[in-house]
Amino acid sequence: MASYNRVILVGNVTRDPELRYIPSGTAVTDLGLAVNDRRKNSSGEWVDETTFVDVTLWARQAEIATEYLSKGSPVLIEGRLKLDSWEKDGQKFSKLRVVGERMQMLGTRGSGGGGGGGSRPASQRSNSAYSQPDEEPSYDAPDVPDNEIPF
Repeated sequence: MASYNRVILVGNVTRDPELRYIPSGTAVTDLGLAVNDRRKNSSGEWVDETTFVDVTLWARQAEIATEYLSKGSPVLIEGRLKLDSWEKDGQKFSKLRVVGERMQMLGTRGSGGGGGGGSRPASQRSNSAYSQPDEEPSYDAPDVPDNEIPF
């Protein structure tokens, strides 16, 4: 059976990202993301629910996040789920996190809330690590009638 592991989150950064480098020289940063959801409960009242998600970014994505994001910055993260497991003092622990593969800053330019680059002029900013490509990728999907899809 095939599997698919993809996560897309839009939320606000909960703490300033801290950049570090692993021994091979690759940049890595961990950031917290608060994702809000609003729904009606059984009595018809609106209830806000916040989910806190740990996100790990690697390489240039990590450097960009550390340079441009700060606590409260709105951001879109696309990536995959990863389960970390460890043992401490004979007790087993596990934690689900997101390994970010694509990041899109969502603030307005110059707002300081991420997405714009703060005080650097637009002509000096590099958007290549987190922007959309100029062309949509082409996919060669087969033409299959809906009644033949097995789910």
